[in-house]
Amino acid sequence: MENNKPPKKPTHIWRTVIEVGFIVFLFYSNLLMGEFTNSCKGQNNGLWWAILDIFTLPNFIIAITAALIGYLAFDYARKKL
Repeated sequence: MENNKPPKKPTHIWRTVIEVGFIVFLFYSNLLMGEFTNSCKGQNNGLWWAILDIFTLPNFIIAITAALIGYLAFDYARKKL
């Protein structure tokens, strides 16, 4: 006997975690790219230095705050449209 039920969609909490995590990923990838293109310090000091330079507590707080604001804005727009 086969189970013909459609796969369960992620719960609201999991969707929130995934979307906020993706926004944080984009934030950090943008910072890392900036170390190599704008300041050129990453090119001189290497990838490991650039990674250590961007993963700081202030950057993490900014990333989480921006991700939550972005998530709330898109969730509001998703519900209204």
